[in-house]
Amino acid sequence: MNGSDVTREGSEGGRPGRAAAPEMLRGGPGADGRGRRKGGKRGRGEQLMAPPAEFESYYGRPVIKAPAWHARDIAGYFFLGGLAGAGSVLAAGAHATGRTTTATAMKVSSVVAVSLSTAALVNDLGRPGRFANMLRVVKPTSPMSVGSWLLAAYGPAAGAAAASALTGRLPRAGAVATGTAALLGPAVATYTAVLAADTAVPAWHGAHRELPYLFAASATAAASGMALVVAPVRETAPARCAAVLAAAADEAVTKAAERRLGMVAETWHQGRAGTLLRTARTLTAAGAAVGAVFGGRSRTLAAASGLALLAGSACTRFGVFAAGIASAEDPKYTVVPQRAAKEARRTTPTHSAERTQPT
Repeated sequence: MNGSDVTREGSEGGRPGRAAAPEMLRGGPGADGRGRRKGGKRGRGEQLMAPPAEFESYYGRPVIKAPAWHARDIAGYFFLGGLAGAGSVLAAGAHATGRTTTATAMKVSSVVAVSLSTAALVNDLGRPGRFANMLRVVKPTSPMSVGSWLLAAYGPAAGAAAASALTGRLPRAGAVATGTAALLGPAVATYTAVLAADTAVPAWHGAHRELPYLFAASATAAASGMALVVAPVRETAPARCAAVLAAAADEAVTKAAERRLGMVAETWHQGRAGTLLRTARTLTAAGAAVGAVFGGRSRTLAAASGLALLAGSACTRFGVFAAGIASAEDPKYTVVPQRAAKEARRTTPTHSAERTQPT
């Protein structure tokens, strides 16, 4: 045996063979008799050989596909649609209160804006026939279908209102068209927010409750700014009041959206989106303040205030668009919130059951 004696514990003076392996499992040196290292624990206190994996992506690649929308077309479509819809509401108000110059200017502004908005949408679609195809059916559960029919109904009404105001013909028909455009205007200004929030894009879908209100505030700021640019100073009081309300609402809704988004709100603060949204808030607040203080005295300052409001509204739409694309391209903004929501759903029923147990 090469100088080694065999005992019940194995070979003496030699390396233990396969027969000695069970001894390690039953309690040999370095083991506790149950296959664990001394000091080791089972169950909840088990010591891991490696830290738990932190899954934040699928091999660093996006989990969802970012929308294949062009920023110039779709973000411009968002902005111009908001300007048109909110402008029709201001036009109806000016028409009803005898501010004829403002009413005519805002009607023309709205029909131009909705025409450019539709052109931007068709350009992104690739050919006009695709827009016509969306009118073949009515699907109330589809924001795109509802939006297409809104544009199809709003555009002719806005055009008729502007034509009547410019020519002075058919004033009664023009008044009806003005009222119709005003009724459809809020939906035209905000349905694009519903369209964006209906996607899986984290920065849009996560703020699906606040996004329509943000677009409404932004649209009101844009329409107020247009009124300050084109209307006589003596007729700008309603527009200046609307601008202040829009700026306050824009700030409040933006903060509410960021709270709801949680970590995804990083996309609203970083990169191109962060620059645009910070610029938007500054321009909107400054435009509303200057308009409120000086808009009724100086034609130059009123126009400057209006241009700031228009630029702020455009920056808001382009900034929200950029934040959405950034959140879709970075997989962590899809994975991490989903894991947190899953964990919350897993633990909530347990807590609820504990609260309902009798004591």
